[in-house]
Amino acid sequence: MKHKKTIWRLWCYALGAKSGKNDTEANIVSIIRTFIFISYLITNIAIISNALRHWNDEPIKIYLTSGDLL
Repeated sequence: MKHKKTIWRLWCYALGAKSGKNDTEANIVSIIRTFIFISYLITNIAIISNALRHWNDEPIKIYLTSGDLL
């Protein structure tokens, strides 16, 4: 049980300074910050995966006329 409390305490400090009048309030603030972090993470993963999915969708077309030199 102590191991879980230590991990939770470290996670709370990683999100930012623990804020609140007591431990219960600080834990609620940490849960809200965790929710915000997860929503940012999911949004960034969606943006990156969309960019990778549509990377070079259309091949480059080069049109040459009879007067062009290579």
